[in-house]
Amino acid sequence: MSPAVRSPGGFSRWLEGQWERLTPWHLLLLPLAVLFGLLAALRRSFYRWGLLPITRLSVPVIVVGNIAVGGTGKTPLVIALARLLREAGYQPGIISRGHGGRQRQPAPVGPEADPAEVGDEPVLLARRAGCPVWVGRARGKVAQAMLAAHPEVDVLLSDDGLQHYALARDVEIAVVDAQRWLGNGQLLPAGPLREPGWRLQTVDCVVINGWLASAPLKRNEFTMRLVGDLLYNLRNPLLKARPEVFAGQTVWAMAGIGNPQRFFDHLRRLGLRIVPRAFADHHPFTLADLAQAGEAPIVMTEKDAVKCAAFAGDNVWVLPVVAELDPRLGPAVLDRLAQRKANAAGHTESGNANAP
Repeated sequence: MSPAVRSPGGFSRWLEGQWERLTPWHLLLLPLAVLFGLLAALRRSFYRWGLLPITRLSVPVIVVGNIAVGGTGKTPLVIALARLLREAGYQPGIISRGHGGRQRQPAPVGPEADPAEVGDEPVLLARRAGCPVWVGRARGKVAQAMLAAHPEVDVLLSDDGLQHYALARDVEIAVVDAQRWLGNGQLLPAGPLREPGWRLQTVDCVVINGWLASAPLKRNEFTMRLVGDLLYNLRNPLLKARPEVFAGQTVWAMAGIGNPQRFFDHLRRLGLRIVPRAFADHHPFTLADLAQAGEAPIVMTEKDAVKCAAFAGDNVWVLPVVAELDPRLGPAVLDRLAQRKANAAGHTESGNANAP
């Protein structure tokens, strides 16, 4: 049995593999999927009808999420969007639920925060995005707390909040993995979908991670790819290495992310000979996990590495990646923000005109 099969989270990985196609056993889960879909639709309707409260902020909100479970590249996209907004003259802030962390109440996240408290992705965002990052279970309260602490923030990025309808949004961005797409197209638990596939037609932008341009894009579809070929040593980040340094060696690739296969494929394209070790998403790495590799080199994602810095040995390396965005995406997002600003100004003028 290969190390990848023995990795923690093996059952969840097996289940996700089943979601890639329709099999006879899915018939047993279809009634539950129908029930899930009805409950999700009812919940959306309650917000639309005003039966559930919606928090509306004084600044525009950009929500980045997906309709399928598993990793699609949302965090690198949020980092890239934060950079894009800063270059356009905005002062962005980022809010996140903090998956994998214990923090429930609104709290700021610094570059040295404990991932066990606030989650691994928020720590990575705090290190890479160059703007305030806050976490908490109720995103509306988190956003209000951030704006109170950072009045300079004039646009908000909500990481992984597409289904969090309690927070009003001005721009919706759904990220889709080009290889897995929507899997077998079924709702949970018969498939990977949190919402039906038609939901992609309602968002402002669909960003396809890893699109190979094999078919024409639709009006609201944009491309993205993750790139990176320079590793750094986790214990000594100033020590860099190109993939060629590991030529002739067997490298242990450890990933506790939503789609570890993308990371493994990336390493293979760089020429590395790897032993893949797929862990459950947000896996709380321990020294015992790393010790399985012995003295062999270990390569990890940045998201996983933030949880291992305190106990990693000299053999642990990190491969950072950045999102290369479709050149059309930035103007599309900025145009939508400009429309929101113009509409807000119009409402203000209309209100002043009607004032006694």
